Amino acid sequence: MNSSTPSSRLTGAFTALLLAVLSFSLLQTFVVPALPELRSDLAAGPTSASWVISAFLVSSSVGTVILGRLGDLFGRRRLMLVSLAVLGLGSLIAALSDSIGMLIAARAIQGLGAGTFPLAFGLVRETFRRERVPVVIGTISAVFGIGFGLGLVLPGPLIDAYGWPSLFWASLALVLIAAAAVVAFIHVPAQPVVGRIDWTGAVLLSVALVALLLAISQARVWGALWTILLIAVAAAAFAVFLRVEHRLASPLINFGVLRRRPVVAANLTALIIGLGMYGAFTLVPQLVQTPTETGYGFGATTTQAGLYLLPMAVTMLFAGPLAGRLGPKLGWTTTLVIACLIGSAGFALLAIGRDTGWAIATGAGVIGVGVGFAFSALANVVVAAVDPHQTGEATGVNTIVRTIGGAFGAQIAAAIVTSATLPGTSIPDPSGYTTAFTVSAIALVAAALAALIGRPAPDQAVTDR
Repeated sequence: MNSSTPSSRLTGAFTALLLAVLSFSLLQTFVVPALPELRSDLAAGPTSASWVISAFLVSSSVGTVILGRLGDLFGRRRLMLVSLAVLGLGSLIAALSDSIGMLIAARAIQGLGAGTFPLAFGLVRETFRRERVPVVIGTISAVFGIGFGLGLVLPGPLIDAYGWPSLFWASLALVLIAAAAVVAFIHVPAQPVVGRIDWTGAVLLSVALVALLLAISQARVWGALWTILLIAVAAAAFAVFLRVEHRLASPLINFGVLRRRPVVAANLTALIIGLGMYGAFTLVPQLVQTPTETGYGFGATTTQAGLYLLPMAVTMLFAGPLAGRLGPKLGWTTTLVIACLIGSAGFALLAIGRDTGWAIATGAGVIGVGVGFAFSALANVVVAAVDPHQTGEATGVNTIVRTIGGAFGAQIAAAIVTSATLPGTSIPDPSGYTTAFTVSAIALVAAALAALIGRPAPDQAVTDR
């Protein structure tokens, strides 16, 4: 589309991309509040129930990079519809599941629809005028984070009223609406196929990512031996992958692009942000749902626990577009540093005000500003540093790196909280929450320092802006 494209068409395209990204991002955390009901209804143990999350995490890491690359080659609109179809199929199977195994398989299928995120960025560059791209990308990036937060807020009322299958029926409805909007409003010129898919590389990278994420997410269940073995498999598969990719004219991932300083900085920052933010996110509902008889916590219901995170979703909604406007003025590196420091302040408030409801809600709101700014800045740093035909693979890698950081963060946060319990109980000692939030605050300061690696030289400052 160009400057002559009707504004109504652009508004429709913008809405379609938002819905497509939201349809996937909600699924990151949508099942977390439903885990107790799932375990009860499907007669699943804690280990089996954890796979409802792990299966999605593992398959989404594979889907992100492969679908992003396919979109770069064969058309992002076409692959966006494929991604949404996969999401819809997974949601339908999940809604109809009558066993934990069937639900785990459905979640794995849903994860393969992760291409919506990198594909959306590529479609933004194809659809909107250059001066509008940062704001649109900022908003879409924020919606990715908003979905994560709303996935912890919305399920409570749905589960209370209609049971856990309603989560997946709602997901299917959203996917269908998003697909219809993409068909109606996203129209981009057909692009010639340049290069081919490196299926050998795709298999090797998939093995490496699956082994690594399984080692991280199942470490506390499977023990040290399996964890070490999986890490060894991941390292070997990735080493072979690197060797194969360097020999190909059309590799799955162009490592020349990934070596660019802004991209290196964005990926390192994304890894640390994922580690610092994602683990502690899931601790807030756990903290506020702790019975008051323990001497801390608020005895909140599933629905009430989600309300403590509502400020985070609200502030993300405004922070992403705002970052999209500030970034070209301040520079994306500066914006990313500010985002990390704001997020650090939010976690510090959680650590200090752990026993106060208003402090938890306010801290969540501050974190939302940081996350909204960070997601917007990260995406824009990567998009500005690569050519249009490399957008899918570059943003896909950035998403994977953040996913890996989040997997590490979740395990670290859980280990910290459960390292000490109240005497004679299995309930975590409250000091564990304080420590976990403090670690997140420190991690985000480290992320701010990592972002500075991407700061341009003085003669490149205009490019950064």
